Amino acid sequence: MLRTTASPIFSSFTAKPRTSRLIFKAFSVLLEDTPPSARRNASTNLTTLHQGPPTSAYVHLPFCRKRCHYCDFPIIALGSSSASTTLHEEKRQEEEDDDPRITNYVNLLVREINATRTGFDANPNLKTVFFGGGTPSLVPPKLVSLVLETLSSSFGLCPDAEISMEMDPGTFGGEKLKELMELGVNRVSLGVQAFQDELLRACGRAHGVSEVYEAIEIVKSCGVGNWSMDLISSLPHQTLEMWEESLRLAIESQPSHVSVYDLQVEQGTKFGNVYTPGQSPLPSETQSAEFYKTASSMLRGAGYEHYEVSSYSKDGFKCKHNLIYWKNKPFYAFGLGSASYVGGLRFSRPRRLKEYTNYVADLENGAANWCGDGSVDLKDVATDIIMLSFRTSKGLELKEFGEAFGRRVVNSICKVYEPYVESGHIVCLDGMRREVVSDEFKKFLVGNDEVKIEDHVRYLRLRDPDGFLLSNELISLAFGVISP
Repeated sequence: MLRTTASPIFSSFTAKPRTSRLIFKAFSVLLEDTPPSARRNASTNLTTLHQGPPTSAYVHLPFCRKRCHYCDFPIIALGSSSASTTLHEEKRQEEEDDDPRITNYVNLLVREINATRTGFDANPNLKTVFFGGGTPSLVPPKLVSLVLETLSSSFGLCPDAEISMEMDPGTFGGEKLKELMELGVNRVSLGVQAFQDELLRACGRAHGVSEVYEAIEIVKSCGVGNWSMDLISSLPHQTLEMWEESLRLAIESQPSHVSVYDLQVEQGTKFGNVYTPGQSPLPSETQSAEFYKTASSMLRGAGYEHYEVSSYSKDGFKCKHNLIYWKNKPFYAFGLGSASYVGGLRFSRPRRLKEYTNYVADLENGAANWCGDGSVDLKDVATDIIMLSFRTSKGLELKEFGEAFGRRVVNSICKVYEPYVESGHIVCLDGMRREVVSDEFKKFLVGNDEVKIEDHVRYLRLRDPDGFLLSNELISLAFGVISP
């Protein structure tokens, strides 16, 4: 799983922009000046709007052939296998079936799922399951089946549930994919990343372009109608021509969904040790922005909807699981380093296998609390809603936000964004999703106290692509500049 340009959805999901301390101070002052009854109502509304039993589960399968140079996720490297998916599929499958590291981990994962007690009066069936990693396609189908059976036994599983699996070229063949499809896997996320061998080698990827084409053919021949392709921009030595070629070849492959990620250089990774963001051989910020604009233009021109800052889909093929994240809805998470969001609380599991093993044992013995310390911070919920909403083409729903946090917060957000509405980086929409022009927006801002701006401006969203390119700055403004 890859980090995106704005915020990761993995174990560091709760990471905020660097202005987070200012954010919390601003919200503290704002909420302290709000009547107690309003604060109580805000909490009640938040519970009504955003809590309840989850209907989604993320499952972390951490196995990889090798660690990529940009990756800082919790993984277990199994060692690279030789190439050619088809020729070596049977031999490789036998090796994976017999690998005790995979078997032992899945058994531990099953124990965690069984030991999870939700505390809800009723648990609705799961509507989405996402197997992320790592490279989940390295896990034998019989062990994937065990996980799905355990989830179904513990929470229930809808017959038409979206079950996604991240898969890398060179780690599966037709027979394996068919077995997974028979188990219920109906959405594939293919980690292509680039269509140039030199870029794949520079990233430390375990596959080459020939395996990319082979994997695409396998997915198509097996009849997977719902599949996504992952690409990375701003790689070392990547040129705009290379990026355009990767986008063109991706479009020609006709996936139903494309995810485009901007490289994030993380401390502690091989890239973090040798490269500095914005300096050669990494692209400059201007070049990275051009990559983003190019992706938006080419993919939208090919009929893909840009529904989230890094996500594009054909009609009817948005990732239902990821929409749970962007809507700030609750979800379970299981496995090494995974982060859940239940009851308004985010909780990250240990990233090291030994600590995770101890955590599962404590969970079974009642000595661990998988929901964290049990206290919901209203400020955290507010910042998450703003950050996640601005990632999407839908944007921030002002009326709902105002009902949860009060009109004063809504007015403050609108005032701080006024220059960006005028410049066109932020788009205002009414309840019918018609654009509200800048002059009208200004009139509502200076209106009397009886005028609720959220009755006239229902949504604030970032313009594609220029607004999305300023997303971190705009989100930080909402967090750090709000005052009573």
